[in-house]
Amino acid sequence: MKVTDELVDKLSHLCRLEFEGEAREKIKADFSNILAFCEQLNKVDTEGIEPLIYMTDELNDLREDVVKEDITQQEALMNAPEKDSDYFKIPKVINK
Repeated sequence: MKVTDELVDKLSHLCRLEFEGEAREKIKADFSNILAFCEQLNKVDTEGIEPLIYMTDELNDLREDVVKEDITQQEALMNAPEKDSDYFKIPKVINK
């Protein structure tokens, strides 16, 4: 695949980036190097090799989910800068 100015323009538009002058030439060279490196993967003989789904056969050692109360609601609200009777009060972040 040949890296052209049109391809760089399309990719830079999708990425919301701008390349001009020397930076455009450098990014074209970088894209060409990346594609050449990826093209080497086509030369690897993968006949008879199953696709890899997971990196290891290990399973996660999960703990039981145990409900316990470490802090009460009143203790949590004790140090709140602003609070209502049962809730934290925070500044409005979404304006409609």
